[in-house]
Amino acid sequence: MRDPTLADALILGIVEGLTEFLPISSTGHLILAGDLLGVNGERGKVFHVAIQSGAMLAVLWEYRSRFFRVDPVLWRNLAIAFLPAALLGVAFGAAIKAHLFAPAAVAGAFVAGGLVILWVERRGHAPPRVASVDAMCATDALKVGLAQCFALVPGVSRAGATIIGGMLFGLSRRAATEFSFFLAVPTLVAAGSWDLWSNRALFSAADLPVFATGLSAAFVSAMLVIRWLLRYVATRDFTPFAWYRIVFGAVVLVTAETGWVRWSPP
Repeated sequence: MRDPTLADALILGIVEGLTEFLPISSTGHLILAGDLLGVNGERGKVFHVAIQSGAMLAVLWEYRSRFFRVDPVLWRNLAIAFLPAALLGVAFGAAIKAHLFAPAAVAGAFVAGGLVILWVERRGHAPPRVASVDAMCATDALKVGLAQCFALVPGVSRAGATIIGGMLFGLSRRAATEFSFFLAVPTLVAAGSWDLWSNRALFSAADLPVFATGLSAAFVSAMLVIRWLLRYVATRDFTPFAWYRIVFGAVVLVTAETGWVRWSPP
């Protein structure tokens, strides 16, 4: 495995931004793209996590008026929702990266997550109990935070776990989507900062252009997705994303089994 170049950083940043807020797993796509590019080594894995902060900056910019006004209820809910995955991530992050950051594991999670989304969308929905993010209570936030824990498994999708989980717990589709956007801020900042700090010995000032390229590409592409997704959820469900996950995951598993693509082992 080689180190990411500026071209790799641009590609991976675009992949990150396009997939972070959709229920299709940005980490899973980064692992697969990084494997195809040959940059899934230890430095590459840290880079995958770090550039997610670019997508977070897109949320801060898009919702800057909301984030930078005093809203103790929102910040309380974000803190509550953030804690479960943060604690589990600190406890098991190294083991997850060692054993599950592999194409076959990601593909399996793609398929499983797609089946869950299909089940949720086809089971029918009662009228939502919580119409907006402002109407969420602490218990609602905790439930979404527990759902986010499933996203520690690469390929599950942080956005998918929080949006679909929120809908199961009574949030409207828009409320679940917006809260998923907001929850990305503390989650991605903490994950990126922790991973960079823990692996700081692997990097130097010479790596700054690569990180800047990846962060910038993730920011721009994520901004486009955020604006599009809010329009999308106003009239449509997540079934197309479920089928995308299932088909894409199946393709990866078939190519791995047949040897058509030389995916990296766990």
